[in-house]
Amino acid sequence: MNDKITTFLNSDLLEKYLLGETTSAETEKVEAYLSQYPEVQNAYNTLQTNLEIVSKSHAVEAPKHILNNVLNELDDAPVVNLKPSKKYKKWYHLSIAASFAALIFAGSSFVFYTQNLSLKTENQKIVDEIYDLRNDISLNNNKLNDIMQQFKQLNNPETEKYIIKGNSRAKNLKTVAYINPKEKTSMIDVVSLPQLPEEQCYQIWAEMQDKMVSLGILSETDRELKQIPYTEDALGLSITIENKGGTQTGSKENAVAEISLQKHN
Repeated sequence: MNDKITTFLNSDLLEKYLLGETTSAETEKVEAYLSQYPEVQNAYNTLQTNLEIVSKSHAVEAPKHILNNVLNELDDAPVVNLKPSKKYKKWYHLSIAASFAALIFAGSSFVFYTQNLSLKTENQKIVDEIYDLRNDISLNNNKLNDIMQQFKQLNNPETEKYIIKGNSRAKNLKTVAYINPKEKTSMIDVVSLPQLPEEQCYQIWAEMQDKMVSLGILSETDRELKQIPYTEDALGLSITIENKGGTQTGSKENAVAEISLQKHN
C-alpha cells in the first residue's frame, strides 16, 4: 500500500462520505479513490458493515400512537347537523316574542360555552402532542449520538474483535465482543443465545489471574450492541449459565463459552 493511499485512509474522508457530510470537492475525491484503489473500496465496505451492525442494534419500530391519535381526533371532531328551518306563525304578543328571544340567546350562549370548552380541550391535546414529539426528538437525538459513538469505537484501529462461540452445552451460542485496551472501552453484540429454562440465565465474566469478575447478564431479548465494563488485565472472557438473576462468584465449571485475551495483553 503506497503512502498516498495510507494518508487517505488515515483521514476521516471515508467516514464523512458514508455519513453524507462531505463537500462536493471531497465527494469527488473519495469517489475517485474508490474507483481506482481496491484497498480504499475494501475499507469503505468495512465501514458500511460496521455502520449496519450499529444501526440494526438500535433499530426501533416507528411509534404507532401518533397516527392513531390523529385518526382518533378526526373521528371525535364535532359534527354540526343542519336542520331545515321551520316557518312559524306571527307572534302578536311582544312578551312572548321577548321570551322566545331570551331562550334563543340562552341556547346560543350555552353552545358557545360548550364549544369554548371543547376548543380548550383540543388545544391542550395539541400541546401534549407537541411535548411528546419534542421528547421523542430528544430521545432520538440521544440515541443517534450513542450510535455515532459506537460507530467510532468499531472503526477505531485499536479496537479488537472477538467472536465467542458456545461449546457442546450451548452449540448455537454466539456473541461478538469489541475491546479497545487503549481507550479502555468494551462492547458486546449478542448474536444468538440458546433458550434456557426460566430459572436460569447467561452471565458474562472477565477472567482475572485469581478470580472472575461479572460483566453483566446476557439476554436474547436484549439483542443490541451495548457497553460492558472494561476490565484491566483480563486474561479472557467467559459466558456461564447461572441461576436467574446471576451470581457474584463465577465458576469455570459453568462456562459454556470462553475466549482468551492474553495475546493482546
